[in-house]
Amino acid sequence: MRAVAVVGLGKTPFGAFPDRDLRSLAVEAGRKCLSNAQAAPEAIESFYLGNFAGPSFVGQNHLAPYVSTALGIRGVPATRIEAACASSGSAFYHAWTEVAAGIHDLVMVVGVEKMTSQTTARVSEILAAAGDCSGEMKAGNTFASLFAMIARRHMHDFGTRKEHLAAVAVKNHANGALNPDAHMRKPITMEQALAGKPIADPLNLYDCSLISDGAAAVILAPLERAAEFTAKPVRILSVAQASDYVALDQKDDITTFPAVRKAAEAAYRMAGVTAGDIQFAELHDCFTIAEIIASEDLGFVPRGQGGPYALEGCSARDGQRPINTSGGLKAKGHPVGATGVAQICDVALQIRCEAGARQIPRHSLGLAQNLGGSGATCVVTILAEP
Repeated sequence: MRAVAVVGLGKTPFGAFPDRDLRSLAVEAGRKCLSNAQAAPEAIESFYLGNFAGPSFVGQNHLAPYVSTALGIRGVPATRIEAACASSGSAFYHAWTEVAAGIHDLVMVVGVEKMTSQTTARVSEILAAAGDCSGEMKAGNTFASLFAMIARRHMHDFGTRKEHLAAVAVKNHANGALNPDAHMRKPITMEQALAGKPIADPLNLYDCSLISDGAAAVILAPLERAAEFTAKPVRILSVAQASDYVALDQKDDITTFPAVRKAAEAAYRMAGVTAGDIQFAELHDCFTIAEIIASEDLGFVPRGQGGPYALEGCSARDGQRPINTSGGLKAKGHPVGATGVAQICDVALQIRCEAGARQIPRHSLGLAQNLGGSGATCVVTILAEP
């Protein structure tokens, strides 16, 4: 396989934008990305769109050519990938395989979601379709209630406390406050995080990611051609995707996600690194417990130690391994179809020393972990200096 690099990136701010539609968000991110790579739309040979639920959120289907043609990209394969909240992470994986295999040289990936055009109740209903609709969702579950069960079991098995969950929220809000593109630029205290409005015990408002609109885009090229497009290419050391059961009741243990472990093992093996080599990471904190479990499943800490790791400041910007310097889904926002590519952008910005006030000193090897549903899909990507 050929070595592959990210040669262009672009993002919209994440937030609630009542005057914006899905296509305008995707086009903004895409145009920024093309400009960043100094590439013309005609140069793009293949196009992938990561989108979870455009047909349900905005009533539009056939979304890949709907977006690509608006960017001036015509006559090439245009493919939409749906994998719940891991939709654009999966789209990135498929784009990488094309370039690595030599099928195409210049491939664009855009992730987008327009969520705020629906009521909160309707958004919860649409999101629930990424779970087991014939069982757990039919019984009235939402993803908040499912991750609450996961959190409660983690507390039972490992002694995890609400203070551990709150530490993740406080850290990610502090990072988001420094991110000009974040949905929630609001620091919070531990007291505020613990006193949030109850959502599904033990989770409260500050444990849950935001309903957001937004888009992100990247362009991939062979590493040998990267200098044609940028002076700051970011090498893709590995990308791995794995899957597991959709329903919680089919899992042997709901305090760990086998798809995350398998994707991480494959990514580490392909990149020739270990968990201990990873300097920083963007993890999928759809709920605070998800970041805690991800840090364990990725091998950053032993099982049951993700909570203390956060509370002790080890994952803060000045900690031993910064996690979610972007603010994470918790503060940056979670337009689900855009999240995976946005994580790639945020890791790349750190590696390129373009993260502004959030820049960390050790930034040459980073990881992104994008989760779909309650662990049914996971994509792990490892990026590095070229």
